[in-house]
Amino acid sequence: MSGRDPFCQPRRIRRGAALTLVFASVLVAGAATGALPQGQGKSALDAARSAGAPGRHTDVARAAEEAMADGKSPVQAAKRAVSRSGDRWGAVYSRGEYEQFEESLDGQYTGVGLWVRRERDGRVEVTKVRAGSPAATAGIRPGDLLRKVDGEKTDGRPVTEVVSLLRGDATDAPAGTAVRLGLERGTRAWTETLRRAQLSTDAVTARELAGRVTVIKVATFTKGSGHQVRDAVRQAPSGAGIVLDLRGNSGGLVTEAVTTTSAFLDGGLVATYDVDGEQRALHAEPGGDTTRPLVVLVDGGTMSAAELVTGAVQDRGRALVVGSRTFGKGSVQMPSRLPDGSVAELTVGHYRTPSGRGVDGRGITPDLETGEDALQRAGTVLRGLASPS
Repeated sequence: MSGRDPFCQPRRIRRGAALTLVFASVLVAGAATGALPQGQGKSALDAARSAGAPGRHTDVARAAEEAMADGKSPVQAAKRAVSRSGDRWGAVYSRGEYEQFEESLDGQYTGVGLWVRRERDGRVEVTKVRAGSPAATAGIRPGDLLRKVDGEKTDGRPVTEVVSLLRGDATDAPAGTAVRLGLERGTRAWTETLRRAQLSTDAVTARELAGRVTVIKVATFTKGSGHQVRDAVRQAPSGAGIVLDLRGNSGGLVTEAVTTTSAFLDGGLVATYDVDGEQRALHAEPGGDTTRPLVVLVDGGTMSAAELVTGAVQDRGRALVVGSRTFGKGSVQMPSRLPDGSVAELTVGHYRTPSGRGVDGRGITPDLETGEDALQRAGTVLRGLASPS
């Protein structure tokens, strides 16, 4: 599956990939796609531990420790503690899962090519299908409901767990293994058996449209995607306007989101965030292109790190935002190591746009709201912005 399948879809993005936004010594955002940069996961955990793990972190750690003492599963006990806490974005990873999570940013992953999200009623909906993937070949479409994976009901499960089932994380399922999906479309219900495949993320793509418009599509913020956006901006024809397409982008690495924002700003504030009440800030690097007309495309699948980028360029007056209201995930998660080596990732705060707007539960409202014709409208807006006054 894809869409960390919140913040990235690499080789084996584990449960937290799709909808996690982690801030520690390393910043990570994410829905169907966040993960820690390779080699830095332990520093993030060390930072979280050295800062102390107040509140829910302590409660979850205590539950895991008591389960270990009773000869029970500390991971399951930790999951129950997270569930009782009401933390919508909280997640628990076994030691092996988190190790895979740390190694997931090489641009490859095993899955079936689905992005999914959980609706407010608990149902899990397909938001995107990767072209050429097993899911696409089977005819699965955005809007279909995913009701079961290998007999396991998906309703009410965190997206991260659904992603884990699709990828076969529990058995470390390789490419070629089968997975049985229960699906619904309107009044039709059916079962589809797919075989997992090795897929690449193709996080950033660029193409030219008529009328001197360059479209840069960012599917997810994986390692290196920010520099790919910068390169695409530099390589765009002179005088071309830019459409930054973040539709369906469920998030990814916050560091890459900030680098992407830096491609369009000359320094300055990108976002503020708090960790257990302590206020911090993210800033763009200087030297970005501030002259080309810029339109950002968003929709209900635009989440987390993608919302961070959108809010920054909108508040800074750098871009017009076109499309539909974004998802509204602006919470901050921090990882902490549990006594058995597993990892709990719990919400510790929220981020805000440069003007101080909160995103969590609200989303970002476009400057120009539109539907299926969003790309066409964006092109029209860009051509208008580029016209001499």
